[in-house]
Amino acid sequence: MDRYGLIGYPLGHSFSKSFFNDKFEAEGIDAEYVNFEIPSIQDFKSVVKNNPDLKGLNVTIPYKEQVIPFLDKVSDNAKLIGAVNVIAFERNKSNKLRLVGYNSDIIGFKNSIEPLILPHHKKALVLGTGGSAKAIFYGLTQLGIEPTYVSRTKSSPDMLTYAELLPEVIESHTIVVNCTPVGMWPQVDICPDIPYHFLTDQHLLYDLLYNPNETLFMKQGRERGATVKNGLEMLLLQAFASWDFWQAS
Repeated sequence: MDRYGLIGYPLGHSFSKSFFNDKFEAEGIDAEYVNFEIPSIQDFKSVVKNNPDLKGLNVTIPYKEQVIPFLDKVSDNAKLIGAVNVIAFERNKSNKLRLVGYNSDIIGFKNSIEPLILPHHKKALVLGTGGSAKAIFYGLTQLGIEPTYVSRTKSSPDMLTYAELLPEVIESHTIVVNCTPVGMWPQVDICPDIPYHFLTDQHLLYDLLYNPNETLFMKQGRERGATVKNGLEMLLLQAFASWDFWQAS
């Protein structure tokens, strides 16, 4: 039986295990998907060593960037982004293993948000600076949108802090993407600290979170006429892309 899995910490919120195991059962695929909740990226080597039947892994918080030094090759997109969320296990004729990193977040996000983009959507605020935020940043760039990171602390001159989100900034940045875990179940009564009262029906709010179905971030936008969408479709699309990467290896 082939084995696939997910590395990250914690993994209680993960959707991937049930999605892939349901897929395997429905399609008669002799495989299983397992969660590997590892407290340190150093445990990654043990996961690979102790599971010789592994064919592929997904990578989630907080290891999308930390896993890169452990890989033999990284795709151009993942290299540009600086984050990996899919690892394909390639074996040659002598069964030598090669680990190849990809990024399917950028594929899922672009395909999910593109139908919602209108001509006035020219600039975006990307809330967060982690591995997912990097994929969203480059995905927006490839869609012709000018993105700007927003973080609690300013680590580069071209980044904004939440305190710098003045009315004119919100007015000109008509896409806002939440790439933080703020508002994820069970802490559903909190949301990123942006000035929601400046939002209008010209705005598009996209939340990478999908549990709950409508986060407080989305609700605040919807109440002001903004278009809102959660990350469930992106999750499904990136899962499809993960499977494609694994099957091609």
